Amino acid sequence: MSFTLPTHVDTRPLAVIGGGTLGRRIALMLALHGADVRVYDTARATADTAAAFVQAARPDLAAALGGTTNGALTASTDLRTALDNAWLVIEAVPEKLALKKQVFADLDRHAAPDAILASNSSSFPTSAFRDSVADPARLLNTHFYMPPQARSVELMSSGATADAVIELVSAEFSRYHLLPHIVRKESTGFIFNRIWAAIKREALSVVADGIADPADVDALFADLFRAELTPFRFMDQVGLDVVRDIEDHYAAIAGRENTLAPFLRSYIEQGRLGVKTGRGIYDDYA
Repeated sequence: MSFTLPTHVDTRPLAVIGGGTLGRRIALMLALHGADVRVYDTARATADTAAAFVQAARPDLAAALGGTTNGALTASTDLRTALDNAWLVIEAVPEKLALKKQVFADLDRHAAPDAILASNSSSFPTSAFRDSVADPARLLNTHFYMPPQARSVELMSSGATADAVIELVSAEFSRYHLLPHIVRKESTGFIFNRIWAAIKREALSVVADGIADPADVDALFADLFRAELTPFRFMDQVGLDVVRDIEDHYAAIAGRENTLAPFLRSYIEQGRLGVKTGRGIYDDYA
């Protein structure tokens, strides 16, 4: 194996690239054991908001799951500062392939030579930007959902990821109260999202076709599946702009038009992106 695994991972920092909805939640889980966590974002306000979110949520989470409220947590708009000596770097930027390629080229250039580089992408396998990294043995997908409520994270190879990298990340994630699941072969959408994509698409179609409204769909789902998290509530949590971007990507791969884009666009153009803006399909997130 050409890639040398990082050592002293218990004392070295971890970096999260992107301080948005998922980035800050990933940072929260990693901060539970007093680790030195750096959150990087190009926007100072986003980086600071991410750090404030972690600091506010960490005491209750530590009480519920175990862990500590100690440990350094910093927000940075300087990439090199955020990456300095980090053993694991997790990318959580918007679902734009060109952006991810550029981000990983920058990470490959500035991260420590033994740093593991991971992508939280929900729709792009890391093989799509493997050429941005000199040694793809250190590159993998670490696909989170919505921690801390959902602690599952899917680990998928870039096609060249060293087995020992996946083993190390899986073991370390378990220490942070995360539930790692290994994706056995490359799959667009990973495991859960392949199943969720069908549910999401049909839920959107039922409403777009005027058959039901979102509350009806969610009420049926809640009753029949005894589920607290329902399709449209879940979309609001993810962010309707993110849902659109993912659907655009799936449509492009399948060589078809994203016929649900106009329905989603009607909300997005009003600034109704979901929980992060206080209004989405539902408007009760204030």
